Amino acid sequence: MDTDDLDPIKKKPVKKDLSRMSVGDLNEYIGELKAEIARAESEISKKQKARAGADSFFKS
Repeated sequence: MDTDDLDPIKKKPVKKDLSRMSVGDLNEYIGELKAEIARAESEISKKQKARAGADSFFKS
């Protein structure tokens, strides 16, 4: 097995055609995006805390 097969394929998501969406749909879409941003920021925070813990352990 080639190790390249294990790497995730990073594709940019297809952009939605916003001109076809109603105001309500756009507000719902914004809400979904904000929820996804919050989820990503939470994951970043967890990883930073884990990194800080590891850094302090190895500096001791």
